[in-house]
Amino acid sequence: MTAPLPTAGRRVSAQTWFDFTTVLVALVLYSIAWPTLFVTHSVSPVVAPLLAALAVFPILLVRVNPAMGWAISAGAALLFSVGMAPTEGNDLPFQVVHIIVLFVLLFAVALRASVPIVVVAWAATSMLFATTMPGSGTGPLWGWAMGFGGLALFGYLVRILLASRRKLEKQEEVTELERARRAILEEKARIARDLHDVVAHHMSMVVVQAQTAPYRIADLDPAASAEFESIGATARTALNEIRGMLGVLRSDGQLPEHAPQPRAADVPALCESAARAGLPVEWSVSGDLGSVPDTTGLVMYRVVQESLANCARHAPGAAVHVAVAVDPGVVSVSVHNAATATVALPSAGGGHGIDGMRTRVGAVGGELTASPTPSGGFEVSAMLPTL
Repeated sequence: MTAPLPTAGRRVSAQTWFDFTTVLVALVLYSIAWPTLFVTHSVSPVVAPLLAALAVFPILLVRVNPAMGWAISAGAALLFSVGMAPTEGNDLPFQVVHIIVLFVLLFAVALRASVPIVVVAWAATSMLFATTMPGSGTGPLWGWAMGFGGLALFGYLVRILLASRRKLEKQEEVTELERARRAILEEKARIARDLHDVVAHHMSMVVVQAQTAPYRIADLDPAASAEFESIGATARTALNEIRGMLGVLRSDGQLPEHAPQPRAADVPALCESAARAGLPVEWSVSGDLGSVPDTTGLVMYRVVQESLANCARHAPGAAVHVAVAVDPGVVSVSVHNAATATVALPSAGGGHGIDGMRTRVGAVGGELTASPTPSGGFEVSAMLPTL
């Protein structure tokens, strides 16, 4: 099925058809004006083609510049009435074809030109017909003014109607955009409510239980107290991030990318937090993390974060090593865990962490690989551009 033409193409096509029709009408009128000019006026055959062209061809300016076309046509009509004698039996100062062209151009002026030009064209045309037409010395002069005033007023009303329709269409577009924006905001608010009801509530309970455990459990050894403190600190960090995202989702004007986001310099703190939570992780950083762009730094942070979460979930107790290298034009990230002798607990959910990392890395033009190692462990590595 043929795709519909764009709006601009349809507009150009309509203008082309209008111009073609105008040229066709002008040629038809010219074919009438030239031979009948000898019937209505006493003219030389040499100048007859030029006079017929002055009477007809100003209509070609009806779309491009109707005011100029009207001025040429009105000037030609005045020239006909002053310099050309009508034949016997004809009392019109200029041809009927010329009158039709003047009517059309006056209507186009009322439709396109500014109000002062419309008033000048109406007054001049009324005066021209009132002083040159048969019976101009005996009939009332205001008759022509009223007739041409009605024509100009009709054109001006059509002009207002078209302008109103254009404004209405533009307002409908704005309304549709606002409706779509409102739907997005409502969806964001719904997601924020769901996150608050499910995730934030349970995270708050984790924080409260971890903080009150040393007071609720008697004879708690220092190692267990430190473990509960680490759990509470990690849960508070996650809760703060969730609250920040909830604030973004609930706001009407703030976009997600305007919310504070982790950077490359936050990766060591992320590793320290994982170590406090009991994950046996070591990390090494070479190069200046502050030179990594924020967009690339956010992706690098999320890759390390998701990789550490996978290590804790699927390889509990296994040693983990995080290596970050910042080189000119590229930053490399590697998260490797050794083999584990324990069996990981079954994980709820669909397991989309690696796919999510690959999507994030691909969005900034990088590459990610995730595969088991020959020693029985697992490694995630990413190459991210910094330019």
